[in-house]
Amino acid sequence: MKNIIYLFLFTFLFSIGCKENMPVIDCLSCEEEEKELEPQDRRVIIEEFTGVRCVNCPAGSAEIQSLLNTHGAQLIPISIHAGFYANSYPESQYDFSTSEGDNLETFLGLPEGYPTSVINRKLFNNEPDLQLEGATSWGGKVAQEVQNDAIITLEISTQWNSSTRNLTIGIAGEVLEAINEEVRVTVMITENDIVDAQLVPTFGVITDYVHKHVFRGTATAYNGDVVANSLNVGGLIDVEFTYSIPNDWVAENCNVVAFFHNGTTNKEILQADEEHVTE
Repeated sequence: MKNIIYLFLFTFLFSIGCKENMPVIDCLSCEEEEKELEPQDRRVIIEEFTGVRCVNCPAGSAEIQSLLNTHGAQLIPISIHAGFYANSYPESQYDFSTSEGDNLETFLGLPEGYPTSVINRKLFNNEPDLQLEGATSWGGKVAQEVQNDAIITLEISTQWNSSTRNLTIGIAGEVLEAINEEVRVTVMITENDIVDAQLVPTFGVITDYVHKHVFRGTATAYNGDVVANSLNVGGLIDVEFTYSIPNDWVAENCNVVAFFHNGTTNKEILQADEEHVTE
């Protein structure tokens, strides 16, 4: 995995050249001219922790599909296979476990049981931690989050080279409200419609289960890359990454998921986007 990040800072005393028409971190310490900002719906990340050996996890996946039917593109699911339940079976064709997934589970808090999810990495009122165990609580939390205004925009652009299987990922954002703490960006790759083994109620292990939104890896550090220590209104972010898609992943079924988030003890996600790897 190769990670290339370009971050350009402009002040009114000097400027550094950049690619034409590409936004950069801009005017973090200077006064901004008034301008009309493009509105953008808030998009919500749900990180589901799951595994092929978890008999209750298909119910969690079904709940996510129901939430997608309700909220559409405003909800972005990521199914992270981590811990003991992620260990593959002898009849498995794929191993969905990753070191980044295990690190994320530790980073976001080890759950007591599956299925569990973290929604926008937010600590909700009356919840002891980020992990929301049991799928019945997810819908209300997602409904709250989609109503919130975005304080920063995020857009993904991709360039896919089918010959080299290299993917170039551009992340652009504009600050709508001042952010007075560290901001990071995380870029993930997910894959849909992978047919493989899964433990399910009644039937035991089946080999034709359709796995969706499977977390495959990150183009950043698992806990994100720092883009700024603070951001003023009107500041612009432009970062770029490259990622090599392995041969056994179906590129046409893969998506790039990216989100800006706080980088301190408060890990809350500020805005997210999702884009197909291929056109």
